[in-house]
Amino acid sequence: MEPKKLVRNMEKKMICGVCAGLADYLNVDVTMVRIVVVALGLFTNIAMIIFYIIAAFLIPEGESY
Repeated sequence: MEPKKLVRNMEKKMICGVCAGLADYLNVDVTMVRIVVVALGLFTNIAMIIFYIIAAFLIPEGESY
């Protein structure tokens, strides 16, 4: 069995596909991941936005199914 890879999901994306890719990797609902990211963005101010931008550049795009 091949190990899972963290990739951006371009089919379920809203902005860059980071949350959708993370949800696929963790096997959870993408809406829950988006809620957590927005909540962290509100509490950490700019830190979560910077993390999201960095993740969008570092995490590769997933292949279309």
